Amino acid sequence: MKVIYLISLFIFCTSAAQNILPLDTLKLKEAKDMLADDYGNLYIYKNKDFSFTKYDSLGKQIGKMMLTVPYKVQTVQNPLNVPLFSENAQEMKFVDQNMNEIQRIDFKQKFGFIRMAYAEDLQQLWLLDDSTKRLIQYNFRNDTTINSFPFDISFEDLMDLLVYETKVYILTKKHIRIYNLKFEKLFEAPVDNGKRFRRENDNILVVGNNSILKYVPEKGMSVIFDAPDAQIVDKNILSYFEIKGNKLYLYSLEKVKKARQQKQQEAELQSIEQSAGKPAENTEAKSNGGGTEKKTPENTLEKLVEETSEVQAAGLEKLIN
Repeated sequence: MKVIYLISLFIFCTSAAQNILPLDTLKLKEAKDMLADDYGNLYIYKNKDFSFTKYDSLGKQIGKMMLTVPYKVQTVQNPLNVPLFSENAQEMKFVDQNMNEIQRIDFKQKFGFIRMAYAEDLQQLWLLDDSTKRLIQYNFRNDTTINSFPFDISFEDLMDLLVYETKVYILTKKHIRIYNLKFEKLFEAPVDNGKRFRRENDNILVVGNNSILKYVPEKGMSVIFDAPDAQIVDKNILSYFEIKGNKLYLYSLEKVKKARQQKQQEAELQSIEQSAGKPAENTEAKSNGGGTEKKTPENTLEKLVEETSEVQAAGLEKLIN
């Protein structure tokens, strides 16, 4: 019973880490995508009527745009300047915190066919031109092309583009690929239903339908949030968000991190149980053969409790630090 009690100390109930946000289920029912800014505001995009609506954390509507063609929302990390790209309209819009359009950039007159656009800042865009197979660095403030790089990649299932520190990140529904500006592939890995990139300082994240992955240089992709039953997931600097069953759930980043630590510690405990059980079996076998003292079940249990206590102390020390 001691062992069971010690093991139960490590069980983390994920339901304790989640809060249901007061957003009407009707607002979530037909959501194609959902994003959260770092102030806790939520943005719902619906393909049915091409609407883009902003709510505060209490579910109160702040603003709404009715678009005439599909748009891809790049990011809402800066709510004062939210970029949206439309392949159909061949243009990019910027909207403010009240969802009012503050700028529009028309690509039709200056470029061929732009398949994807990435707003690096409030001056520069990176454009993938399918007609010329080039990656274009464009200053839209003074309407000048800064650089143009041959970039003959496949545009099949292209979902997103990100350029950071001379690296070009390409996301499709099934892969992430990283190139340098010489069109040399530096990295490739499979992803499941990739939708968009999110950059947090030097960290590059991939948001999928029901998971969020982090690119770790020299190691690859690491899952930082996984919700298999979710319809949509997203994150901001404090929380993970999940739409499931037309309800919106919020998970604390810190609690999710602790839950992962708990799972690792539970795996360690299971390993200890297995390793503590094997010597007892071996000793018993030798004992039956004669000569070696048999190890009693009480001694085995006592050792397991002792080893479990050591792992518990180490786990608590990690959480404190």
